Amino acid sequence: MDLAAHGLIPPPARRAVPGSAQTVAELLERPARETPEREALIGRYARYSYAELEREVERAACALLKLGLRPGDRMAASIGNHTEIAVSFLASQRIGVLWVGVNRVLAPPEKAFILADSGARVALADREMHAQLEHLLGELPGVERLIDAEPGDPASEWRERLARETGRTRPRLPIDPFAPAAIAYTSGTTGRPKGAVHSQHNMLLPGAIALHKGRSGPEVTQAVCLPLTILNLQILGPVLSAQSGSKCVLIDRMDAPGIAEWVRAERIVSLSSVPATFHDLLTDPEIGPGDLESLTQPGIGGANCPEEFRRLFKQRFGREVQIGYGLTEAPTSVTHTDPGQPPVEGCSGFVHPHQRLLILDDEGRELPAGETGEICVAPREDGPWAGVYTPMLGYWNRPEATLEALRGGILHTGDVGCLDGRGQLFVKDRKTDMILRGGANVYSAEVERVLHQDPRVAACAVLGIPDERLGERVVAAVELEPGARAEAEEIRTHCRSQLARYKVPERVAFVERFPRNAMNKILKRELRGLFE
Repeated sequence: MDLAAHGLIPPPARRAVPGSAQTVAELLERPARETPEREALIGRYARYSYAELEREVERAACALLKLGLRPGDRMAASIGNHTEIAVSFLASQRIGVLWVGVNRVLAPPEKAFILADSGARVALADREMHAQLEHLLGELPGVERLIDAEPGDPASEWRERLARETGRTRPRLPIDPFAPAAIAYTSGTTGRPKGAVHSQHNMLLPGAIALHKGRSGPEVTQAVCLPLTILNLQILGPVLSAQSGSKCVLIDRMDAPGIAEWVRAERIVSLSSVPATFHDLLTDPEIGPGDLESLTQPGIGGANCPEEFRRLFKQRFGREVQIGYGLTEAPTSVTHTDPGQPPVEGCSGFVHPHQRLLILDDEGRELPAGETGEICVAPREDGPWAGVYTPMLGYWNRPEATLEALRGGILHTGDVGCLDGRGQLFVKDRKTDMILRGGANVYSAEVERVLHQDPRVAACAVLGIPDERLGERVVAAVELEPGARAEAEEIRTHCRSQLARYKVPERVAFVERFPRNAMNKILKRELRGLFE
């Protein structure tokens, strides 16, 4: 693939991943050979040993080739947390096809944008998503096939295609570990999502680090409860488990009793989620310490974790919740707290051994410990992990955004923070005006773009207000056109037609005139009083 043609930049180095397979494509070969009967992937409707998963992924790769997909093509998947979505992802990596997850909770226009922007030729969807996407196909001439992949249904088109591939083999395709392998869409400050492009090399690094640090291994049952349509969850679930030869459990419920039921039944050891998940596990009276007895590695990412919350979790369940800082562009985490050390308030932990954290000022100068600036991520310069880390290849078809994010050969996160004298990271703020609601990124510009589609709206400002459970909640202030009338619920209804539910402002306040600075920019800090 011509990287420049898609606004991408080749990696600065091509170093091998220590102690790991070098491609996701070959990841299952070793455990399928050495521990074929060990459980590998568990879902609501299917359980695979490593030998069985190897055969299933190979059948899926053959089926994707039969659909006309070739290296460099894009395929999309919009399926819940079931084995079908994990198998399709692993299969795409074997044939050099770029995988694109389409979150099920997105509104139809948002799904259509991702499919069109990525240029996906084939889309796999469960029945609910299939019905929704079918109505959009007229607007998406690039999508040649929409495949029914209803989980657990042997009569679905996807299952029938896999069944026809039993016993067949395919030519082994050469896979470049540094070539584009997946596109992870993250909401952009321009109001439209941007697709962060990652290589198979990138996707193997988090698992290799987990093994290196002793946080993963054959006996550490991993679980995923956040949507597997998010690439980071594929990396932290099926990919990491295959690297360690452990069992991966796909949790298809997000309610606290449902998660606790999975943890208890499958003896889950490691589960990372957002604060809202652990808040509910902590406060649900039906869940006792025995329900989470096996969960020795609870982890939180995606939002700040209140210290009182961490204290109560340890008091009730006897476990220290570990905190990490990460982002889609990394991919996954950049820092992690040390379980062997007492927690430090507001701390997001130490950088991983293959990465280097820099705090830069607005002129790109590195700041000393204690001073606040933009958090940037670079490869480690010494030791066995030197030069191994490569940031994303860029944003799909966004050359200017790519150059901005990767200027100087390092990843500029857009987040603001500082390091202490020991190298621990403290995240302070977000330069990109992002709201973290329950661990999900909501960018003000994206919601404001939708609000401006209402002809009654003259100006608007979207912001996050603190919330004990979700971290932040989305609210909006609206200035109407002269003579226009609108109710708050009418504004919210309009947003619901264009945005995922979690992005819709929970409260709408009307103002006669926005406070603005000399540059005519709305002063959002002066609007917070409207929602107190």
